[in-house]
Amino acid sequence: MELRQMREFLALAEERNFRRAAERLHMAQPPLTRQIRALEEELGTALFVRTPKGVELTEAGQVLLDEVPNLLTLAGRAKERTQLAGKGMIGRIDVGIFGSGVLDVIPRLLARFHAERPTVEIELHHLSKVQQIEALRDRRITVGFNRLFPREPDLVIETVLRERLVVGLYKSHRLCEQREITVRDMDGEPLILYPNSPLPGLAQQVASAFHREGARMNVAQSVEDVLTCVALVAGGFGLCIATESTASLQLPGVVYRPLNCRFLKDIELACIHRRDDPSPILATFIDVVRAFSREWQGR
Repeated sequence: MELRQMREFLALAEERNFRRAAERLHMAQPPLTRQIRALEEELGTALFVRTPKGVELTEAGQVLLDEVPNLLTLAGRAKERTQLAGKGMIGRIDVGIFGSGVLDVIPRLLARFHAERPTVEIELHHLSKVQQIEALRDRRITVGFNRLFPREPDLVIETVLRERLVVGLYKSHRLCEQREITVRDMDGEPLILYPNSPLPGLAQQVASAFHREGARMNVAQSVEDVLTCVALVAGGFGLCIATESTASLQLPGVVYRPLNCRFLKDIELACIHRRDDPSPILATFIDVVRAFSREWQGR
């Protein structure tokens, strides 16, 4: 049974007259008669009894009439949802996130996307950089956020912004008296490094800056996430170099000062996605990312 047949059957069942049903359907009467006859042959039963005034439903026809409105409603809903999905208005986007990225920028990006596409479900996955790349290739996530992604031919990297860096100190440290901190000021000081990752990231950038400034880097702890890093600073285990958004972690006993370093002024935050992904939801999301990036650069 085709949807067209269902609409024709419904019109005749409601009008009880071939001429009126054909007019309602904007078609000639003979084709409608043929369509109803073909439907009856397909179902193997009569749906209408012909009368001098028109038609009446048989018992089988009444059963079909009870079902047809629901079928047409479901078909209409399926069509509407399919069209909305094709426009990126409904569906789901799986987003890979990481430690310090969730402190400021990423939540604002997600909130803006949600405001534009409130019916799209956003699923968050806390993954390392390596895990995000694997998840993209396995199609477990749609897009990922992190810093200093390696260039890969099958992946596209979109720079969101470059975030300034700060130094986190425990409040009794002597350097708290300074308005800004240089790498040389931290020569030999116990340092908490993050993230502890095999791929290049902030930790490797810090190590490079110390080397280029000729300062001794004394790594007291190497940790995986920013919260652990700042918690250790609060406990007096050492200092840390972190992104500006980390300052939103106002743990008791932690003071933040701007980092003054010619070799390490800021660090990239980027999003990454599959080059061959045709998803309209992803396209809309990337549009939001690019608009946010332009606004950030224009501050």
